[in-house]
Amino acid sequence: MKININDKKVSYNERGSGKTIVLLHGFLENKNIWYSMVGVLSQDFHVVTIDLPGHGESEVLDPVHDMGSMASVVKEILASLDVRECLLVGHSMGGYVSLAFAELFPHMVKGLVLFHSQAAADDEEGKRNRDRTVKVVEEDRAGFIRNFIPDLFAPGNDTRFKKEIESLKKEAEKTSREGIVAAVKGMKERTDKLDLLGKLENPILFISGKQDARIPVEKILDQVAIPAHSEAILLENTSHMGFIEAQEKTTSALRHFALRVL
Repeated sequence: MKININDKKVSYNERGSGKTIVLLHGFLENKNIWYSMVGVLSQDFHVVTIDLPGHGESEVLDPVHDMGSMASVVKEILASLDVRECLLVGHSMGGYVSLAFAELFPHMVKGLVLFHSQAAADDEEGKRNRDRTVKVVEEDRAGFIRNFIPDLFAPGNDTRFKKEIESLKKEAEKTSREGIVAAVKGMKERTDKLDLLGKLENPILFISGKQDARIPVEKILDQVAIPAHSEAILLENTSHMGFIEAQEKTTSALRHFALRVL
């Protein structure tokens, strides 16, 4: 299904009925990453998956896709479906969008899941890395995608999940150079949301991989202490892709969290 936003198409799917879970993918991903989870979660819930701007079947909306503008796109889709409250689940970049959504539309958020994601802004080195990424993508988009995906898995899992990695690469190829750059620039510009963690009244679940080099578990543990109600799941032999590396555990965790929160 698609919705027109500023004369551009944004793609989403919905499945199931009842209270709503919104699943937001990460950088270079799209709504298809949630396929297995949707099959389970939709037995009890109305599940909405969205291709964020510039990803999957959604068009690029702007030169920079900042987290707030992407959150507003999510809001428009939910409004079109008459969804007034939900559990937001965001993987990596999708977590940044979820935090922006919670800041803009707190009355709609019954709970939040930061799935290999976190609330701090990029530090100066992180911003420089974003700039370097933009240059690499502009010079060799295909090479960037080819090298980026396997590095998201824990040592050994790149071999164990070879088929899944190849599928992720094919899905990532759907992301244009403009879409990649717009997302990278948007992540670079995102603001710190640590104070927001302390203000949110509804439960927050952190899911973190113990071998995640991109968002170290130590950083997650520091943030777990901030909210009034927070929970954490730390996954062994898992890096940044728990929906694949620990599929059964993460699906079960999301389902049980949703049953308690919604």
